[in-house]
Amino acid sequence: MDILKHNSKAWDNEVKLENKWTVPVSKEEIEDARKGKYKLLLTPTKLVPKEWISNMKGKNVLCLASGGGQQGPIFSALGANVTVFDNSKEQLKKDEFVSERDNLSIKLEQGDMRDLSRFEDESFDFIFHPVSNCFISDIELVWKESYRVLKKGGVLVSGFVNPLTFIFDLYEWEKNNELIVSNSIPYSDIDDMPKEQLEERIRNNDTLDFGHSLQSQIGGQIDSGFVIGGFYEDNSGHEDLLDKYIDTFIATKALKL
Repeated sequence: MDILKHNSKAWDNEVKLENKWTVPVSKEEIEDARKGKYKLLLTPTKLVPKEWISNMKGKNVLCLASGGGQQGPIFSALGANVTVFDNSKEQLKKDEFVSERDNLSIKLEQGDMRDLSRFEDESFDFIFHPVSNCFISDIELVWKESYRVLKKGGVLVSGFVNPLTFIFDLYEWEKNNELIVSNSIPYSDIDDMPKEQLEERIRNNDTLDFGHSLQSQIGGQIDSGFVIGGFYEDNSGHEDLLDKYIDTFIATKALKL
């Protein structure tokens, strides 16, 4: 099946369900950002350190797989030249809504985060890439393309899921509140989920997910040429079963030297 198309529609559906990553920032938050006061999330709860962001005025910023009317408008309000790139048209509509409401200038692009061929080499100073690469199968292309389109001295900040999350049976986790180890990493809903559960997720228009190894997540950035210059962990923000044992999200700051 066409995973890209399915997950595009699944995220359109998440907009209808008002998933936390689809709720636009308020007018007040935009006004604060224009004054230099802002909050940004790569992962569910922990704010991105201000030293990871620096002065955005006049910088070319790519919000990669980052629609939803949240990060892009903040960067625009900070004075950046912003492009929001996302696979979901409904997510992009959220950015369009905020840009029209608050008189911001944001370019909107729909597409696959692995294919940035529409952008020339060294087009951007900064890439903001929140948790999203769990919806594609091969993330090494994301790192290579990000490296290509960044200028020398540019920065890529990324959020992603700790692969430990994917070793557990999703059905037992969600339905019976139990942690039962049943999967290996790398993981794929398409290849590793029982057929009946997979068919149910497809019928319900749920996202189809992939669990990538830390070798692919962090090693993949390094192999593409990046130097890792920052790291932190975060929890789910809604008391997942694993939260009392380990943080299940990771954020990195990578530099193109």
